[in-house]
Amino acid sequence: MEHQQKQNHLHHHHQQQQQQQPLMMIMQLQSPSRFKRVCVFCGSSPGKKPAYQIAAIQLGNELVERNIDLVYGGGSVGLMGLVSQAVYDGGRHVLGVIPKTLMPREITGETVGEVRAVSDMHQRKAEMARLADAFIALPGGYGTLEELLEVITWAQLGIHDKPVGLLNVDGYYNSLLCFIDKAVDEGFISPAARHIIVSAATAHELVSKLEEYEPKHCGVASKLSWEMEQQLGYSINSDIAR
Repeated sequence: MEHQQKQNHLHHHHQQQQQQQPLMMIMQLQSPSRFKRVCVFCGSSPGKKPAYQIAAIQLGNELVERNIDLVYGGGSVGLMGLVSQAVYDGGRHVLGVIPKTLMPREITGETVGEVRAVSDMHQRKAEMARLADAFIALPGGYGTLEELLEVITWAQLGIHDKPVGLLNVDGYYNSLLCFIDKAVDEGFISPAARHIIVSAATAHELVSKLEEYEPKHCGVASKLSWEMEQQLGYSINSDIAR
């Protein structure tokens, strides 16, 4: 009788372990991130290589797996549409920040998730920077590059300590990284400022690196606070820098 009770106890314990294993796996997959929301800069075109489109979807899925919400430039065209749709389909919050002049459907396509209208491009960038805990650039053109370099510059000045990531799909940004290394060699960018840019070829590797990022900057933002507050309409210390 005692032997039978022991067997029943072991069987019940084994069943509990089997039930707990899937739960533990889910908890491991959805481990909390240091980021609540990530800002993604990317092209309003899909690009010629399928690899770019696949990377946008993979980045969206990576944010979902880590329980991270998305802020982006709004709209559903190009890579912007792919990453936002992936995050939205995964059940995370999507916030698109769009200047009023770009809101017609023929320009941005159908909107995804929540849309916030702003007055101009400057306010758009300031609002995305204020809301995000980190920044990631997928492949893109002039607009993507301009947004990326501005948040890098703000990090260099110490206006924010938020990580900045470059998703270097199929070496798309190799020439940019070579230019930046050249600027370091020629004394226009400090080695500490070079450290600001975190790059990787895959979404999983990039977000993992961003999670581990430790800022190194000159901390000169205090000299610029008044000027920046006038231009951006926000308190640097309480909003963009948080």
